[in-house]
Amino acid sequence: MKTNFTQIVVIGYGKAAGEVLKYIHDRRADYGYGLEFIEHEPHALSVTGQICMERGIPFASMPDKRELGDYLGEIREKTLIVSASNNFLFPAALVERENITIINFHNALLPHYPGRNAPSWVIYQGEEQTGITWHYVTAGVDEGSIIVQKSCEIGPDTKAYELTERLMDLACEGFYECFDAVLRENAQAKPQEVAPGRRMYRSTEIPGDGFLDLQEKPEKLYRLLRSVDYGKSGIFPPLQTEVSGARAEILRYRKIAPEKRQEGADMLYLPFADGQLLKIKYRML
Repeated sequence: MKTNFTQIVVIGYGKAAGEVLKYIHDRRADYGYGLEFIEHEPHALSVTGQICMERGIPFASMPDKRELGDYLGEIREKTLIVSASNNFLFPAALVERENITIINFHNALLPHYPGRNAPSWVIYQGEEQTGITWHYVTAGVDEGSIIVQKSCEIGPDTKAYELTERLMDLACEGFYECFDAVLRENAQAKPQEVAPGRRMYRSTEIPGDGFLDLQEKPEKLYRLLRSVDYGKSGIFPPLQTEVSGARAEILRYRKIAPEKRQEGADMLYLPFADGQLLKIKYRML
């Protein structure tokens, strides 16, 4: 097999980055490229450092944006940069270089839900389907031509961490499918239809502005609770609400059958239209 790329640089963290990194490493014999990994955002649950150590892949940690930009700017070989669960915005000067090609994994079906924390926003907005996109990187954020997309359903009880896990699996499947075409530079990419002024989701935004308004229907509150539920990852701060005129912090929540209701301190029970209850545990601030 032939490719004009002499090296591949993987940037990211987490499951998708780790699986992609292992796959690229295992395919080196087919193409003969060099490989290195850069961790831009250190993450407690990241597995990539261990993968690099076990497989002898050069590893670097570059949390400083300027340092990473300068490092990538020094690349002179024909290089493919694979961005997987990576939030570094590549400078336009780098993207436009003829010797650099960058592909990125986005955890939504572009052109919808560009930006950060897409799994949260699709749940909060009540979408029934979402998916992943591998696309070429251009100067515009999440605007490059689409290489491959894969879809999945969003269940009525799906939480953000569960959806994220599913999307990571889809990201790996999509990458395996398009890798050879990308390396051979004959991927059938489709230009995005980007609407002027489309909504870009920022890292500083929280669904519902981080507040649980108890005057809203329980169905909407349940979507909000699920949309920020990343388990122990702590992507968002705990939601707050107002109880008897004072601020409170949400600790836990569950959907339960009416017969499982048990009265207790700092507990709320809100009825769904189908008769089930939204159980919310809180603490006063």
